[in-house]
Amino acid sequence: MKKSEYADYDALGLKQLLDNGDITAQELNSVALDAIEKLNPTLNFLVELLPEESRRALVSGNSQFPFSGIPFLMKDSNGMAGQSLQCGMPLLKGLKVKEDLEISLRIKSAGLVTLGGSTITELIDGSSPLYGPVANPWDLGYSAGFSSSGSAAAVAAGVVPMAHSSDAAGSIRLPAHCCGVFGFMPSRGRTPVGPGYYGGRFGSLRHHVITRSVRDSAAMLDHLSGPEEGALFHLPAPARSFVDEMTVASGQMKIAFTTTSPSGEPVAPECIEAVEKAIKLCEEMGHEVENATPYYDWEVFCSAVSDQLCFGSDIDIEEIAGQLGREVDDKMMAHSSLLMLEYKRGLSNKKVSASSNQLHHICADVETFFSDIDILISPVALTPAPELGLLDSNAPEITSFSKWMGRILGEFAAFTPIYNFTGQPAMSVPLYHSKQGLPVGVQCAAKIGNEAILIRLAAQFEQLCPWLGRKPPISIY
Repeated sequence: MKKSEYADYDALGLKQLLDNGDITAQELNSVALDAIEKLNPTLNFLVELLPEESRRALVSGNSQFPFSGIPFLMKDSNGMAGQSLQCGMPLLKGLKVKEDLEISLRIKSAGLVTLGGSTITELIDGSSPLYGPVANPWDLGYSAGFSSSGSAAAVAAGVVPMAHSSDAAGSIRLPAHCCGVFGFMPSRGRTPVGPGYYGGRFGSLRHHVITRSVRDSAAMLDHLSGPEEGALFHLPAPARSFVDEMTVASGQMKIAFTTTSPSGEPVAPECIEAVEKAIKLCEEMGHEVENATPYYDWEVFCSAVSDQLCFGSDIDIEEIAGQLGREVDDKMMAHSSLLMLEYKRGLSNKKVSASSNQLHHICADVETFFSDIDILISPVALTPAPELGLLDSNAPEITSFSKWMGRILGEFAAFTPIYNFTGQPAMSVPLYHSKQGLPVGVQCAAKIGNEAILIRLAAQFEQLCPWLGRKPPISIY
């Protein structure tokens, strides 16, 4: 199989070829490894190969597994035994994951062949001092997004049909938006996140995959979903499989939309146009549409999120540094990460308690909004992919963690973090391209536990405006 032919298929399409005997898993993964060798020096989406893990998956492959033999990347530092645990920081260089987390066990049980670890940014930074930036396959001068940027760039470039990703403030949806792929963040409690870190008391962290097709995302959600022992949050089982939801008649949906940033900062015209295109499609499909959005005080929300992200962090950087005999300084961590540590040291029980109460009120308001609205459509971000280095965590004007959060969230990622802390599922759908040729996603969110309605709408969008064949300039096509 030629690399260009391989990249024309999504994961389930490749699985069908395997089941038909048209190609072997070894041949398929050889194509993917060749693609990694060709493109990673340019895009920097991979931090390490995992040859032992990929050999294990190929040897133990069972055709009955839903994704048996399909090439895959696991986001670096996210819980697969043997992969690096460096979180993009020089301070943690050399650390390895000791045992599989539940999310890794479920990924392995799907039969996926994990070839390596995709590049991660440092904490909530926009780049990685250890790995360097991930370039956008649509334009090398632009970012591929934040934390899950390596996964999104690899999927967009055709290297793998899907890749693991995680999202604590937008890191599934933002890279998908930047790279023109499909990024689905499940509801709080739908997929496993522990043991060890549950995204704090609000369960902000979610695990899933970034894909090129809706059906791959739905099928993987079917496999990853389910109760997790010791989980802080639980959801009732869905009425039917998420793949089946793609063909369920949705009837008329009540869809709200907004193009106004909760941070008050201006939204780029391309991002507004993407929402307008989505709303026009919804009207053509017969859905009821209105301009509405839940209100919350941005300054209160951003401050509370800062508290909870720091308070809920499961990594004690200073303790680990002591064990490794390393100094916590600007040679070992990005400036924004040092400011985060400083902020964390200053957190009092009273402040964390107050921010928790503030977020609980916001949660109630947002949940009330979705009691009368099926889906809310908004931009994913305030702009298309930013130029590399624009959101510089080492910029001299960043003198406090609050300023960094205000910049990275307020000026770019204002639309995504609300759903991490209020629990709703949300997705980035690649419906638009800017005049400069950069992808632009639209974000769709729904009531907690109602991934099904998002899957239905995404399938409708995909049918009307298919994106699987879009090919970035830097790719294996």
